[in-house]
Amino acid sequence: MQRLARQWKREGVATALVPTMGYLHDGHMSLVARARKLAGGGGVVSLSVYVNPTQFAPSEDLAAYPRNLAADAKKCRAAGVDFLFAPDDAGMYPVQDGIKFSSFVEEETFSRPMEGMSRPTHFRGVATVVAKLFNIVLPDFAVFGAKDYQQAAVVSKMALDLNFPVKIVVGETRREPDGLAMSSRNRYLSPNERAQALCLIEAVKMARGRARRGPVAAAELKARVAELVATRPSARLDYVEVFDPRDFRPVETARRGSRVALAVFIGKTRLIDNGLL
Repeated sequence: MQRLARQWKREGVATALVPTMGYLHDGHMSLVARARKLAGGGGVVSLSVYVNPTQFAPSEDLAAYPRNLAADAKKCRAAGVDFLFAPDDAGMYPVQDGIKFSSFVEEETFSRPMEGMSRPTHFRGVATVVAKLFNIVLPDFAVFGAKDYQQAAVVSKMALDLNFPVKIVVGETRREPDGLAMSSRNRYLSPNERAQALCLIEAVKMARGRARRGPVAAAELKARVAELVATRPSARLDYVEVFDPRDFRPVETARRGSRVALAVFIGKTRLIDNGLL
């Protein structure tokens, strides 16, 4: 992969990367379409499929995370992806002379709140694997989805701080017809849980509607979100936060331009969503 990437650099070919953990859906394909526009007709679009172990805590769903590389490859061909990069753990986290991989990347501003509080080692794993992908694929552009809004912010700050010559582009969240954000983890949900999962988008819409009417105390807005989630018997709120998207600091007063984000367990499945107020 790196040999090909160096060749494209020498030839002046524009390249765009869509990093994923596979089990691709229409949300991923919308990022591919965005990558194609960025790379241009003569450019190269690469998509990586790698379920990265370092961003999972021991109690999380690494072993159970859905995988289907053959189906992913078929979708990539149909979407016009030029190169599918699917490395293994030995390639991404090499062991040399019995010494395990021991070099990690940490972003210390945007990674701290919300997901960083609930999953303390998550963003270290994300930043590390994305840095490695940037060094291997050498993209001019990298496209991430807005559903993982905090992740995109962490990656953008890392790329800036470490002088990666790559432009980070964030594509909009793709949703099912009923509003649920597309996610590979949605397949875990039973039909009953699937219906209850709509509390995430309902919470975002409620917060947005309230902010449109004028400034409101963030504590009040968060309490209303918690009340809404609590009406679903299978739902358990992990966190809800209202923050300034420029620095991810919590705000005391929610107003237009603030952002709301939440994580909710639906049964055993943890889902996230967010939206601009």
